[in-house]
Amino acid sequence: MDRTAVDRFEASRHRLASLAYRLLGSAADAEDAVQDAFLRWQAADRDLIEVPEAWLTKVVANLCLDRLRSARARRERAAGDWMPEPLLAGDPMLGPADTAEQRESVSLAMLTLMERLSPTERAVYVLREAFAHSHTEIAAILDLTEAASQQHLHRARVRLAAGRRFGAVDGAEARRIVEAFLDAAASGRTERLVALLTEDATGVSDGAGLAATLMVLPTPERIAATLRGAFRPTDAKRRLVGGSPSIHAAVVNGSPAVVAVFEGRVVGLVVLEMDGGRIALVRGMASADRLHRLTAAWAAQEHGAPLIASW
Repeated sequence: MDRTAVDRFEASRHRLASLAYRLLGSAADAEDAVQDAFLRWQAADRDLIEVPEAWLTKVVANLCLDRLRSARARRERAAGDWMPEPLLAGDPMLGPADTAEQRESVSLAMLTLMERLSPTERAVYVLREAFAHSHTEIAAILDLTEAASQQHLHRARVRLAAGRRFGAVDGAEARRIVEAFLDAAASGRTERLVALLTEDATGVSDGAGLAATLMVLPTPERIAATLRGAFRPTDAKRRLVGGSPSIHAAVVNGSPAVVAVFEGRVVGLVVLEMDGGRIALVRGMASADRLHRLTAAWAAQEHGAPLIASW
């Protein structure tokens, strides 16, 4: 390929990656889909491609559909065993964030809710709500009729309407929420943590990737009791990560997050998804595979002073 063809692809890379991430919920899989698209772009007769951006969007969308269908056939994304991969604020893979719909489409809550959709419903929803494609454009991208595109969007909206939506926060608000959360967790008093949670709050943890399935905490009391123990420093926990991590506040997929960092590596993450000023969902992640991209983004960004210098 000549330099012009490479540059044209690279100009679309971030947009394609953000599309793939919304469709797949995995940064690693999104990167693979974009790389596969690059190989197809390399092999294509580019003189016959009238609108490269549209061609690339079609390729990536359909590569993601193939991945979703294959994953479902192998039961790799069975309910209860899958969690979206988190992204740190500022990561270009988060993509456009100018509208509420664009911001919501990349929240961990929405990425989880979209697991309810069929692959085609998910693709139509993302292309329409996050990237503002018309039904004419979506029909061409996904090889549908316009009427079918409209029907898929309607079904997706109905299926997602019953799910809880969480609002995005900025860095200052995230720090305030995380400070209150850490203060309550460190107090050793379960009732202080419960007071920060909604009455129907739930929690989920990947168990550092050591368990076969996700651990679900179904009530505020269970969440508070688990967190109280999890945030109590012990020598055993320090040995597990190799030392004493620092604890920071950050924004992850639009939500406030507690980030534990040791020697530049993110070793633990707790994402707090908010509803009406209280915590409605707590996601705990410590699997190295799930935190790989977030660690790279953390190393590339400037951060304020940690809330806890040495835990």
